[in-house]
Amino acid sequence: MTALVKIQALTAAELLKEFELTEPDAQTIVVPDTAPQISIERLIEGGFYQDAIKLLAHGLPKRESVWWACLAARAAQTPETDENNVNALLATETWARKPTEDHRLRCKELSEKTQFKTAASWAATAATWCTGSMTPEGEPAVPPPEYLFAHAVAGCIALAAATIDPENIEDNYKLFLAQGVDLAQGGNGMVEGA
Repeated sequence: MTALVKIQALTAAELLKEFELTEPDAQTIVVPDTAPQISIERLIEGGFYQDAIKLLAHGLPKRESVWWACLAARAAQTPETDENNVNALLATETWARKPTEDHRLRCKELSEKTQFKTAASWAATAATWCTGSMTPEGEPAVPPPEYLFAHAVAGCIALAAATIDPENIEDNYKLFLAQGVDLAQGGNGMVEGA
């Protein structure tokens, strides 16, 4: 695997402080005191896809991580996707291209409107939690915890994988992980198939 140049953390331990691994057995294969890439590779090889997604989401810069959520949410959309979810994804893609406060607030509005039930809603939530304040306008500003966006990204990707085809969820995880790894390598994440 090419170096994951976008991940700035020097060790997996830096990222593991922000979340818990889903699978107890995953604890035995991560190597906290080495570069995150080693643990990501080992988690993927071991089939601990959700944990690999979490580690990668925490390691990527915010924009790349949110763009990764957009890719997964886009894959989960169908012709039957309602207008609010289509708009939530479009707003999030816009934020990922140009992360302004106005774009973030549009994501916040649409994430609330879509009620956190879809991949697009969680992608919009991830953008919302990257910057700004978590409180309503007019109240004292409360910035989101630095890692919170990554929780939404990981949730978005897991939900997208389950929504697309629950019977082939492993294939969906592999595709999304290939996209995330491509982003971490400095690519655009536009990976077809796994």
